[in-house]
Amino acid sequence: RPSLADLHSILKPDPGHLRVPLPDPQHSSSLPDAEEGAGELGRDPAPEPVRFGWVKGVMIRCMLNIWGVILYLRLPWITAQAGIALTWLIILMSVTVTTITGLSISAISTNGKVKSGGTYFLISRSLGPELGGSIGLIFAFANAVAVAMHTVGFAETVRDLLQEHDSLIVDPTNDIRIIGVLTVTVLLGISLAGMEWEAKAQILFFLVILVSFINYLVGTVIPATAEKQAKGFFSYRADIFAQNFVPSWRGPEGSFFSLFSIFFPSATGILAGANISGDLKDPAVAIPKGTLMAIFWTTVSYLVLSATIGACVLRDASGSLNDSVAVGLPGCEGLACSYGWNFTECTQQQSCRYGLSNYYQSMSMVSGFGPLITAGIFGATLSSALACLVSAPKVFQCLCKDELYPLIGFFGKGYGKNSEPIRGYLLTYVIAVGFILIAELNAIAPIISNFFLCSYALINFSCFHASITNSPGWRPSFRYYSKWAALFGAAISVVIMFLLTWWAALIALGIVVFLLGYVLYKKPDVNWGSSMQASSYNLALSYSVGLSEVDEHIKNYRQGGSRPPQCLVLTGPPNSRPALVDFVGTFTKNLSLMICGNVLIGPRKQNVPETWLASDGHTRWLLKRKIKAFYTDVLAEDLRSGVQMLMQAAGLGKMRPNIVALGYKRDWQAATPQSLEDYVGILHDAFDFKYGVCLLRMREGLNVSRVMQAHTDPEQQASTIFQSQQGKKTIDIYWLFDDGGLTLLIPYLLGRKKRWRKCKIRVFVGGQINRMDEERKASASGQLATEGGRFPSRAPCPSATSLSCSVRRFDELIAPFRLNDGFKDEAAVSELRHGCPWKISDEEVHKHRAKSLRQVRLNEILLDYSRDAALIAITLPIGRKGRCPSSLYMAWLETLSQDLRPPVILIRGNQENVLTFYCQ
Repeated sequence: RPSLADLHSILKPDPGHLRVPLPDPQHSSSLPDAEEGAGELGRDPAPEPVRFGWVKGVMIRCMLNIWGVILYLRLPWITAQAGIALTWLIILMSVTVTTITGLSISAISTNGKVKSGGTYFLISRSLGPELGGSIGLIFAFANAVAVAMHTVGFAETVRDLLQEHDSLIVDPTNDIRIIGVLTVTVLLGISLAGMEWEAKAQILFFLVILVSFINYLVGTVIPATAEKQAKGFFSYRADIFAQNFVPSWRGPEGSFFSLFSIFFPSATGILAGANISGDLKDPAVAIPKGTLMAIFWTTVSYLVLSATIGACVLRDASGSLNDSVAVGLPGCEGLACSYGWNFTECTQQQSCRYGLSNYYQSMSMVSGFGPLITAGIFGATLSSALACLVSAPKVFQCLCKDELYPLIGFFGKGYGKNSEPIRGYLLTYVIAVGFILIAELNAIAPIISNFFLCSYALINFSCFHASITNSPGWRPSFRYYSKWAALFGAAISVVIMFLLTWWAALIALGIVVFLLGYVLYKKPDVNWGSSMQASSYNLALSYSVGLSEVDEHIKNYRQGGSRPPQCLVLTGPPNSRPALVDFVGTFTKNLSLMICGNVLIGPRKQNVPETWLASDGHTRWLLKRKIKAFYTDVLAEDLRSGVQMLMQAAGLGKMRPNIVALGYKRDWQAATPQSLEDYVGILHDAFDFKYGVCLLRMREGLNVSRVMQAHTDPEQQASTIFQSQQGKKTIDIYWLFDDGGLTLLIPYLLGRKKRWRKCKIRVFVGGQINRMDEERKASASGQLATEGGRFPSRAPCPSATSLSCSVRRFDELIAPFRLNDGFKDEAAVSELRHGCPWKISDEEVHKHRAKSLRQVRLNEILLDYSRDAALIAITLPIGRKGRCPSSLYMAWLETLSQDLRPPVILIRGNQENVLTFYCQ
């Protein structure tokens, strides 16, 4: 795609920059392909990765994962415990959660381009790393444990077959462990063989399960043999249906939510297709269509199975042919008596081996041909285990590649044409083996239920959060998605978690909070359009607009309310003046606004591309330095007009700068007269726009751009005095004029920071003796821990020689800028000064003599009292616009702040009150 500059700007006849359009593959001739092929002789073409459609890749995979061990081995038992009615409620509650989650996943999959990484990739790229990372890690772990659950179900069936033939390997429990470990090892080998082999195995399993279903349904209508009747099967009977319609709770697991926790994992395979999103031809079509179709058909199968087996099989049966009796035999209790069977003894003693409540293999007994059900159990358990064994590593691999969490990057490496996560397979294998050793299906299932419910709650809440925050990256095209349905799905998932096992729910949510907090704290260097970012933006926008309704107050200025000290810092490129950035960043951090302004001088056409490239680099530099500031730049013909643009346009609403901070112009004597005029003009402009001014001078200077150019890293960080501990020094404030209190406020805010906290603040005031008490109250109102001091405005000189030397030095300073007009009249002076307004007339030297001598004397006092201070803050003198030449004004600043070792900040407020003293 051409850039906007290519389309909008004047096309230059430069062949080196011409863009050659790419040929349309549908209309291109075969000649380029032939030429390309000729150049590739001897090199085999890269193998195409395997891609699946919605049926084979999603629907079948999801159905196989849903049709797991619970379907064959626990659903008949759940029907016996809860009754047909409550079993249907359990199924429909589970399906409600999974369907809403399926709708949310469908919306996420249609929200943008989908790559490998499954659920984690879908959520992290749509909603951000904070939610995606926690969901991905929990979901990968839950799938790894699900491998163990389905494998234990398979091992349990094999164990039962061995037990029927008296061929146990060791004992019932250890046989499950041995068979489970061997089975998961074989499944690992199939997974390592690649997705193509895994897909072929899944198709085979699917066909086996379908055949077993048909076999079961045929068996329910075949008249029961005496052997089957002894085990409780009597084909379809209305009275059996009526008896099994209501619950009959038994044992420690005989409660509604205990059974729900056991059943729920059988509905959790809905993300099996989404988890191999990178292996689908068109994920945006395949995932919604395949997932929802899988949920529909498996739900129908669960409802049909529970209703049919509940209408055919009694809860209790002995399995003994000797229990056959005549109908109506006295003393016979139970429904079986009306069918000629007496199971009263085993029912009363609770020793029945068969029936829905006692025999997990009831489906096999009902079916037309038992071994086909066993094959179906093998197919369902192994296919589900295989799907989870594939899903968990692929989700985890994508998470590892993004490096959101430490110590897991090792597992992100892929191998082969499909980038198979072999290391992830091995990790999943180890986790699965660990849970297989539990060897108890009813103990493993509730663990998975909590983690899957937690994942579904996060998925639904993430979608809801993205919807209500109007996240810019959230624009799904799936029409059936509803944010309120997503919210309901999240809420019901959390409620069910606590109803199942409250302590496990707390552990799961605690893990989520930890993972979420870690990503929020670390702030990984990724930008995927997070809904958290959108939420932050919306909150910031709302609060910014709300500030417009807040009336300004002096306390707000001091305490960081509606108008704190908000600074526009004229840094140029921020990395060229790090000391100025650190100084302002120290007292504005977590308190107020800081904007680093840069004026790019020159033709707009040349500088626009440079602006785009440099702006991101400057922002990264600020972030790396942990300076909480914005960066902005403007294009202008000269520095002064650019600063005027910044002062007028920087900020938003009441979050606008009210202080201009800049560095002292050290080279003003050698600089061009126009640059000197512009510099002083910027100070005048700041006062015209009602800004306060803060000017920083350091003995070694501020501009380190020449030093930085020697480094190849553009984000190289230079250390400054404002980054180091100041120790038990002093911050000396020379409050010479009442400017509203800004000269006191900024050093006070600086002294509250950790590096400056040990410094004692000393306030020196000048002026009349009778104002001493009032000024002391003003400094105390800012809660300054100070030592007060006073220097007289007309103190005698310590030495006439030193004064004469200082005055002579000042006279030499302004000598190159004097007109030497001999006190001519104003018209003559204006003519002489035409074209050079910075020149100083003899009349101006004489008229401002007292003010010039004041700067000389103040410098001597600063040298006497503050030579060893950590920082000197002094009120900035003001020169009247149009009456004080820029060269004379700079001479005052030079004389006032020269020869001082500590950093000097010259501060002048805009004559508006900033101390609480003024509102008392």
